[in-house]
Amino acid sequence: MAPDKERHTPFLTSLIAGGMAGTTVDLALFPIDTLKTRLQSPQGFVAAGGFRGVYRGIMAAAAGSSPGAALFFGTYETMKPVIANLQNTYRGEEASSPALTHMIAASIGEAAACLVRVPTEVVKSKMQTNAAGASSLSETFKLVVSEKDGRAFGSKIFGGLYRGYGITLMREVPFAFIQFPLYERLKVEWAKVQGYETSPLQAATCGSFSGGVAAAFTTPLDVVKTRLMLGSDKNGVKYHGANDVIGRILKEEGTSVFLSGIQPRVMWISIGGFVFFGAYESYRSLLMNIS
Repeated sequence: MAPDKERHTPFLTSLIAGGMAGTTVDLALFPIDTLKTRLQSPQGFVAAGGFRGVYRGIMAAAAGSSPGAALFFGTYETMKPVIANLQNTYRGEEASSPALTHMIAASIGEAAACLVRVPTEVVKSKMQTNAAGASSLSETFKLVVSEKDGRAFGSKIFGGLYRGYGITLMREVPFAFIQFPLYERLKVEWAKVQGYETSPLQAATCGSFSGGVAAAFTTPLDVVKTRLMLGSDKNGVKYHGANDVIGRILKEEGTSVFLSGIQPRVMWISIGGFVFFGAYESYRSLLMNIS
């Protein structure tokens, strides 16, 4: 394959490779994610658990990481050629933008993945911050499903499982807009320099850099998402939507709170990007060779 051409990955290959890569990175870096979540918790880092029990909620992460990542990459790789062809048809091949293709494909992929990722995040966040009643995975799940207070999408059916779905999309779409065009472009430029397609290790490096940049820029959205998923502030007063969270943070805590957890988030996603994209490219190459 020419280094400057868009590659195509079969749906089943991207589905399996994405699922395996997602599980690999989420389990390997779970303690860092726990520390980031506790730093963003309204009750404070120490009250949320500090450095104790950093693996609380890992079963929730394990249950959601594989299907979430599989849905994302299956959708992303499938939509890339579709969007590229639409651009070629309506804008002409010369006017088509690979970056726009990657942005739109990644956004659609994130919307699909969040159907699995958000319930996982809600349950995991409760357990990571030692919320009342979150003593085990099954008890936490029952607790979240029982929260039928109308603050989440489909709460009459799913309870609080989809609390924060909207703000999660608002975080993930800008994240994808930054990360994936940058990731794909870095791979293309690296391939041009060396004259052949990037290796899994080189792709991992591109993923690490692009993920760290995207993580830093989207940390404020991540803070709002975490607060919404936890459901209430340190005094037990419930949040009512993203605007309420933002307003109360500005009034009660100050703007610096919007950067809470930025260091572990950037570190976690930079390392995670290296592991994730390296694992994805390795699994993809293996599956492509087998097929």
